Amino acid sequence: MVKLTKTELRTEQYRLQQLQKYLPTLQLKKMLLQVEVNQAEQEIQQLHAEFGTAETKISAYSALFSDRSAFDLYPAVKIVEVQKKFENIAGIDIPVLEKVVFQDSSYMLFDAPVWLDSAIVGLRGLITIREKIRIGEEKKAALAKELREVSIRVNLFEKILIPRALGNIRKIKIFLGDQQLAAVCQAKVAKQKILLREARA
Repeated sequence: MVKLTKTELRTEQYRLQQLQKYLPTLQLKKMLLQVEVNQAEQEIQQLHAEFGTAETKISAYSALFSDRSAFDLYPAVKIVEVQKKFENIAGIDIPVLEKVVFQDSSYMLFDAPVWLDSAIVGLRGLITIREKIRIGEEKKAALAKELREVSIRVNLFEKILIPRALGNIRKIKIFLGDQQLAAVCQAKVAKQKILLREARA
């Protein structure tokens, strides 16, 4: 319940001023996040297309994977570590893939089939794209979560807090205006009574 006083009026006016000052910052952040979410979605789609192309190339080796030398292939494409860093976008930490570290491949070059090197490079490339997609999805999810939270705050400011502050200010001003008018009327009545008494005397 709002207090109908001059002090409360000043408080509500200050609150409104702060809300109106902060709202553009929130709106800008919402806009930036929407752009980032759209870009992340485009990056993921592009990576899926790259993955499809790489997978088609690798499928050329699929028949050879049953070759007795294929056992040399699997350790060479085993992931040891996925290195990622974090970048700050619109105030939140976003994962970015730095490098996929694979297990060292040790095989006798002269004993290995001619296709083995190409297959290792191709599979490592495919796995790297897969990891980029996974981290891209993480990035998009983090941005989308922040966008939802900022959108809620923008809606709260625009639809609840600012209209409420404006309503309270209006209500207090009307009440104070009515009080002032009543005081003026009482003063006039009192003055007329004094004048009447003086006239009778």
